[in-house]
Amino acid sequence: MMTGQKIMWFIVLVCWFSTNLLYAGGVARWTIASPDSIYWKVNGAHNDHIEMSGLKVSTVLRYGVNAAGEWVIDRNMILPTFRTIPNDTHGSLQHHFNGDWAHLCLVNGQPLVGEKVETVSLSGVMTVKSIYGNRGVSLTRTLFPSTSQPAFCEKYELENVTENSLTVEFPTNILSYHTDEAKGVEGSYTLTATLSSPLKEGTFQLEAGEKAWFQVIYAGYKKNGRVLALDVDKELVARREFLRQVQGNLVLETPSDVINTMFSFAKIRGSESIFDTKGGYMQSPGGEAYYAAIWANDQAEYINPFFPYLGYPTGNRSAMDSFTLFMRYMNDEYKPLPSSIIAEGIDCFGVAGDRGDVAMVAYGAARYALASGNRHEAEKLWSLIEWCLEYCDRKLNAEGVVESDSDELENRFPAGKANLCTSSLYYDALISAVYLGKALKKDRECIKSYQDKAAELYKNIDRYFAHNVEGYETYRYYDGNAVLRSWICIPLTMGIYNRAEGTVSALFSDKLWMENGLLTQSGTSTYWDRSTLYAFRGAYSCGAREIATEYLEKYSVTRLLGDHVPYAVEAWPEGNQRHLSTESALYCRIMTEGLFGIRPIALDAFKLTPQLPEGWNTMSLKRICAFGTTFDIEVKRNKDNALLVLIKKDDKIIEKYKVGNGKPIEVRIK
Repeated sequence: MMTGQKIMWFIVLVCWFSTNLLYAGGVARWTIASPDSIYWKVNGAHNDHIEMSGLKVSTVLRYGVNAAGEWVIDRNMILPTFRTIPNDTHGSLQHHFNGDWAHLCLVNGQPLVGEKVETVSLSGVMTVKSIYGNRGVSLTRTLFPSTSQPAFCEKYELENVTENSLTVEFPTNILSYHTDEAKGVEGSYTLTATLSSPLKEGTFQLEAGEKAWFQVIYAGYKKNGRVLALDVDKELVARREFLRQVQGNLVLETPSDVINTMFSFAKIRGSESIFDTKGGYMQSPGGEAYYAAIWANDQAEYINPFFPYLGYPTGNRSAMDSFTLFMRYMNDEYKPLPSSIIAEGIDCFGVAGDRGDVAMVAYGAARYALASGNRHEAEKLWSLIEWCLEYCDRKLNAEGVVESDSDELENRFPAGKANLCTSSLYYDALISAVYLGKALKKDRECIKSYQDKAAELYKNIDRYFAHNVEGYETYRYYDGNAVLRSWICIPLTMGIYNRAEGTVSALFSDKLWMENGLLTQSGTSTYWDRSTLYAFRGAYSCGAREIATEYLEKYSVTRLLGDHVPYAVEAWPEGNQRHLSTESALYCRIMTEGLFGIRPIALDAFKLTPQLPEGWNTMSLKRICAFGTTFDIEVKRNKDNALLVLIKKDDKIIEKYKVGNGKPIEVRIK
């Protein structure tokens, strides 16, 4: 008979073995260290890239370890409010700072050579640990963006790992670059890399186990800008405080460590990519291309409806600022809203005409207003929602679905004259407007008209788009479409389930699914994570929780622990899988709206449809900051296989429900 201690160790071994089986097959390079961090134990050459952002800066780090075991890095620093000419979508100042600074250090009069990188860790901060065996020191590099300044920070900390005293010399230097005055909206800009040792200049005598450090601050300056006297330790405290805010709210707990951890990382990427501009707080995609600007899909549709759940005030402010910018473009002629508002809000851009942008804005604004629970914000957004719904109604074709020039893929793939995405978004916007109108006590006839239009559109979507495509009873994406498209998933996220079985089968078939997620179109090699993330949410929403969980785990292992980590990506081959920020919000919405099935129905109420996978006995979302309050949802499997759902506030149960798996309940937060 096994003792308690032996049983405990047996369980630990089983869990370790199971985890490693999950990550087998050469997919996993990285390992989960905690719910909020991963690490790479270096065992060979490898290169990757990651984007990190603050309110005034974004930096893409192209980093890795070469065949000799040495650290290599290139920093592309982007300053969104340092506008360049032409002041267009891509008009943010960028500058590369290439190379590492450790080789400038001297130990006993000798330069640091013979580096062996041991581990690289990511936790919203990059930490690189190396050993220089022939010099008797270890080196820890810490890299992160400033939270509030146009600056990127690095700390180099040496430790004496011998039993003898070592003499260490650190460099001090300032490198300056001045941009062409004719190419800057505000003239010439200055970029600097400042090497300093704030505690002590010059030489350190390190005894065994002692440490010393220097910092490198990369900063941007406009004409007559004050010199930034930044302390890397204080900047690191500020970065960690930001991480504490976003990681401390909306905490996902499930039996899957990989899903929990990727969810935690996704909150970082979605929240950090907010820039303080003269046009307000602008959550922008990033990716070395899209800054100090907003889009109808990325911001209005993808991330704004998510921010209320996170309880990050800067996120909510950015959502309202973006909707306010779109409101400027409402017009009596019902001309379309711009696809994008750029250059800190002073200009707009529409590369592919009407992409269904108005439907995107209507959907996002209505969902945001309900979830925020803020009556003042909801009243402000109501006029925008009304205008958008009227615009969409005017765009209905003879078959009763919404026409648009293209979709959010902007003619990369055909979308016909009326596509499935635009009509689905309009449908959900109508449903949300009904809920919101009732909450705000708007005109009953107006609410009734939205109700009737939604009911009619529901039927029209089925009549127009329902089709057998490549042997699956699903949807054609547009009239004439004869091959499967990944965006057939979108009706499922809007509560349209009448073709759910065939759609789910098609999504996870070998015609669309690949290692990196969904192909945009069967028979091609192009994938965009955004449709994959919508598909997971939709599969959970319609009750296909087992297949959704199986494939979500596979996808999450690839993205979080594979060769390109730790976030969802934009597209391949376009963009080289850059870490655009709102894809991370879509990952989070798989859990909030799919796994837990939260659907706002009032400023203080929501439908909850928990989808607990067969292999899980419990799951929870803690510190949900929506509907004007903060609360927890805990879901447990009951003995009769029903679910016990607990709503908690301040660790006290305020509501308790017993419900069948995948069955909705209405929850009102008092």
